[in-house]
Amino acid sequence: MLKISRIILAVIVTLIAGYGLFTGDFEFQTYMMFFLGLMMLVMGIDEFQKGRKSYGLISIVVFLLLLFVSVKGFFLN
Repeated sequence: MLKISRIILAVIVTLIAGYGLFTGDFEFQTYMMFFLGLMMLVMGIDEFQKGRKSYGLISIVVFLLLLFVSVKGFFLN
């Protein structure tokens, strides 16, 4: 289940990043950050389940940072 979620989130992030790269329109960058944060959360949970707590903790911290940046982007734009 986590692997499928990670793949779906990675595809979403890649599509949004590709759209911004090709069109030059970075309006959806906050959504990309949000989905990237969710992907990092899923990766962190997966690392915790595998027993690699240090990588899991780093992924959770990156998730929190990306969540903060995306929420701030939602409210400032």
